[in-house]
Amino acid sequence: MELQQLRYVVAVAETNSFTRAAQQCRVVQSALSHQIARLERELGGKLFERTSRRVRLTPAGDAFLPAARQCLEAADRAAAEVAAAVGVVRGRLVIGLIPTIAAVDVPAALRDFRRLHPSVHVRLRVDASERLIDQVREGVIDVAFLGLPTTAEPIGVQARELATDRLVAVLSPDHPLARESVLDLRRLSGEPFVDFTAGTPGRAQSDQAFAAAGLTRDVAFEVTTPDLMAQLVGRSLGVALLPSAYAPRLAGVVTVEIRDAPLRVEYVVSRLLSRTPAASAFLALLES
Repeated sequence: MELQQLRYVVAVAETNSFTRAAQQCRVVQSALSHQIARLERELGGKLFERTSRRVRLTPAGDAFLPAARQCLEAADRAAAEVAAAVGVVRGRLVIGLIPTIAAVDVPAALRDFRRLHPSVHVRLRVDASERLIDQVREGVIDVAFLGLPTTAEPIGVQARELATDRLVAVLSPDHPLARESVLDLRRLSGEPFVDFTAGTPGRAQSDQAFAAAGLTRDVAFEVTTPDLMAQLVGRSLGVALLPSAYAPRLAGVVTVEIRDAPLRVEYVVSRLLSRTPAASAFLALLES
């Protein structure tokens, strides 16, 4: 069993395609298919079901994939640790973030990190806070930036609080309430809302605030990104609540302060144990 074979298996599993996996691995497809077939013969079972329309993991492939990823990660970490021992930070850094992160200028941080450590390959993943925490805990992501309501904390990860921010009302410029200097939840509760998907931390902070005030509201539209939220608000389809530090980035809408606004805490989180040299270097940069 060779590391390259494991890389091919992971690539096919992630892309659901031998063709795209070969392109990602920069190898001809016939060579990739041959190596996976060799590995399957050695293991004594098929890892993938192949049809003319799709490729998917078999039960054996599902069982094999986590161990393959762990082996590749261990090999990459071993190489990175050797490089770090002689003063060079290299390897891979996977960063997760929510779309509304505002406490850190992530592009600027990556620019500085790239200048210091050009040998590190960086991957960015945008997702919801609860899934980012899970992925950090599972070792899929090295570092994540997330936001949670004040009633929740990251569990099972190393966490550092970055900032606490109040939510503001986001409205279309022609909305009657857009001319107000300050609002409260009661005045907003009669409006249709555009909000994040139910059950996510981004939604929970607003739901909890209205519930605590004894108010109900109509969430007419559920979306997954703040940009889409702003587009719907800009078309006068509803109002929204977003962090005050992030909302000014949105075009075509106005923001109004909320007197009894919900709060959002931003965190940077990482693994509890065995951080890679690249992750440690990135976290050190954030603290400098």
